[in-house]
Amino acid sequence: MNIEKNAGRVSNMIRPINIKYDQFGNAVASVLFEQGSTIILVSITLQDGVPRFLKGKKQGWLSAEYVMLPCATSRRVQRDFSSTHKNARSVEISRLIGRTLRTVIDFSVIPDKSIIIDCDVLTADGGTRVASITAASVALKLAQSRWLEAGIIQVPVLKEDIAAISVGKVFGNLVLDLDFSLDSNASADFNFIMTRSGKLIEIQGTAEKEPLELGEFEGLKNLASLGIKQVFEFVDKFDFTNLSTKNYVTKNSNNLNNKSIVNKANKKVPLFSLANRVNSL
Repeated sequence: MNIEKNAGRVSNMIRPINIKYDQFGNAVASVLFEQGSTIILVSITLQDGVPRFLKGKKQGWLSAEYVMLPCATSRRVQRDFSSTHKNARSVEISRLIGRTLRTVIDFSVIPDKSIIIDCDVLTADGGTRVASITAASVALKLAQSRWLEAGIIQVPVLKEDIAAISVGKVFGNLVLDLDFSLDSNASADFNFIMTRSGKLIEIQGTAEKEPLELGEFEGLKNLASLGIKQVFEFVDKFDFTNLSTKNYVTKNSNNLNNKSIVNKANKKVPLFSLANRVNSL
C-alpha cells in the first residue's frame, strides 16, 4: 500500500467532503454528508421534554442516536430493533456525539426542550463517528438559522462549530483521515474532536499493535489540527444561506415542536414521503 498517495491523496490530506442539505423528510434540518466513500445522513428535531434530572431547571438537552444501516458495510450489519437490544458500538458512538455537541450548546436558550440528532450511516468506509460529529454540527447550524427566523429562539443556541477527524500510524507513517483500508492496517489510531477556534473537546485513541512514542503522538495531534482546518475549509464551501429559510417557517412560529417548520422549498416532495413510495410503484 502506498501510504504517501492513498486513493489519490497524500498522508496529510483529508478525503474530499460533499454536503447536500434537506434530504430527509420532515426534519427541521438534514444533511447528507459524504467524506470520501463514507456517507452519513443526519437529521435534527426539537421536541418537548428533558431528562428527569433537568425537570424544573429551565434548561434544555441534546441527545444523539447513531446507527449503521444493514448494508452500510460489505458484510450486512444486524439491524437494531429496540433500545434493549442496541449494538454496543452504536450506543457508545451515540453517547460520544451527544456529549461532544453538548459542550457547545447554550441550553438556557431552549428551556424544557430537547434537541435530537439522528445519524444514519448509509455507507461506511472508515471514520463514521468523526464524520457523524461534523455532519451533526453542520445540520445543527442550519436548524438554528431556521429556529431564529421562526422566532422559536431569540439568540443562537450553538456557541461554536465543531468538527472531528481521525489520524493514525500505518506501516510507520503518520496518516490523516483513515479510510477502512488504512484503519484496518493501523498500529495506532486516534479521533480528535475540536472547535472551529482550535479548542480541544475530546480525544479517543489507542495503540493496538505496539506502543506509541510520545513524539509520534505529538505528530498525530498536529496532523489532526491540520485536518480539522481542512474540514472547515470544505464545510464553508457549502453555504446554506440560499436555502430560502422563510419557506420552512409556518405562521405558528411560537410552537417549539418540530411540526412548526415544514419543507416547502421549491415544492419538493420529501425523500421518504408516502408520495415518493406511491410514485415508485
